[in-house]
Amino acid sequence: MVTTRKDIEAALWRGANTFRGAIDAANYKDYILPMLFVKYLSDTYIESVDDLRKRYDDPVRLQRAISRLPFVIKEEHTFSWLYENRYSENLGELINVALRGIEDDNPSLFAGIFRSIDFNSEAMLGNLKQKNTRLRELLEDFESLDLRPSSIKPDEGKVAADAIGDAYEYMIGEFAGQAGKKAGSFFTPPEISELMARIVDPKINDTMYDPTCGSGSLLIKTGRTAIKKENGNVKHLALYGQEMNGSSWSMAKMNMFLHEILDAKIAWGDTLANPLHLDTDGNLAQFDVIVANMPFSQDKWAAGFNPGGEMAGKGKEFKMEASLDKFHRFDWGVPPASKGDWAFLLHMIASLKSGGRIAAVVPHGVLFRGASEGRIRQAVIEKNLLDAVIGLPANLFYGTSIPACIMVFKKNRNRDDVLFIDASGKDEHGELRYKKDKNQNRLETKHIEDIVNAYQNRMDSKKFAHVATVEEIKANEYNLNIPRYVDTFEDEEFVNIDEVQTNIVHIQKELDEVEVQMARYLEELGL
Repeated sequence: MVTTRKDIEAALWRGANTFRGAIDAANYKDYILPMLFVKYLSDTYIESVDDLRKRYDDPVRLQRAISRLPFVIKEEHTFSWLYENRYSENLGELINVALRGIEDDNPSLFAGIFRSIDFNSEAMLGNLKQKNTRLRELLEDFESLDLRPSSIKPDEGKVAADAIGDAYEYMIGEFAGQAGKKAGSFFTPPEISELMARIVDPKINDTMYDPTCGSGSLLIKTGRTAIKKENGNVKHLALYGQEMNGSSWSMAKMNMFLHEILDAKIAWGDTLANPLHLDTDGNLAQFDVIVANMPFSQDKWAAGFNPGGEMAGKGKEFKMEASLDKFHRFDWGVPPASKGDWAFLLHMIASLKSGGRIAAVVPHGVLFRGASEGRIRQAVIEKNLLDAVIGLPANLFYGTSIPACIMVFKKNRNRDDVLFIDASGKDEHGELRYKKDKNQNRLETKHIEDIVNAYQNRMDSKKFAHVATVEEIKANEYNLNIPRYVDTFEDEEFVNIDEVQTNIVHIQKELDEVEVQMARYLEELGL
């Protein structure tokens, strides 16, 4: 009996149905995805130990071989042990103990990975009886799923880990769809990830970084693009990320492991106030490729620079100043307290190697808002860091229906123009440059290809792309609003007033005739 990706997805959906109506959809992922992860670890470890037992008769050699496995799971921490004890009164506690045990026994791989998950929470899962029932059903949802590597049948051209990793990614996307506004913090739609990965054009030996990595899907897609392009191996990937939300950080760690990216360095913490990827001298680490779907216009982004809550002066509230950042990221300007977009962008620019590339999703306000943001924008353009601005259709992202754009930055560019692309409208044949779905718009393969080709060719295209000189941008006072550079105005259809008036007369005449006929019918009916 083989296990396919569809089988894994079916088990995940069974888990979702177990919790449906009991907890908020935004919290499904906190219980269902970790249970899949524990099942995978347990099945993989048990099969590895069984294989070693067949090879070694000597107990000493056997134990030595077992100790060399990538990870270890004690029997009382395995999924099968939990399943056998699924009727225990303290089932939630037993699951928590198993999760902490996996962490403690494998600190280099899993330290803290389950820190934000509590299977014993009555506040989340209900009273003792309700909680035990749901957790027992969750174990039963996964019990029949065989995740031993030898039993998994991957899709053509893929390996066993891809089946599990892709199913995990798929379900993160499904949960994001159900979570609504809460989803934007942990998931980037796969077509956007693909577009951004192709824009930054990663190489197999590049270091790749996402400062707001969420579940890690965008970072994984970028790395896998390099692998696919150069027929490489995931072991060659150097992936780095940081995430402030504990639940999203846990997802990212699990996501990397399921994709067999075992040495990805995913840090937990506030990227702006406490960046954790530093070089040996304590400066910001530098990366070849940076991608990010950052929080839109984050309020109070600088709160971490004032951890004690001190006032700036008598009767005055705290105000962020460039001098408070030891990494000098805000020397060109301090973004407004209520909008952290440029704070994240300046962090990325400061973390970029010479010749490096950045692709970041931002709200359109980043392109034209004034005051300190306008000064920052001017400095970035004058230092020749901005490479392209790509306008996207509305309603592509979970959590917001507003249109967004991708800003592309490069260090040490060999040109001084800026490419503007508007992919939010129609093409030359009058067809939308995106797929309009009921709940969420999507970019299909053709739409992605059109954008990538326009970016690579850097040529003017009517109502789609324009290569702007620095002089043009300066003349617009460094306002980057896309309609200033790509004219998408649609000529209104000519209206013949005489023809319209003639039609009105004819319609009025027909209406009069109908009213006369109606009066005749009513008279015949005696009404």
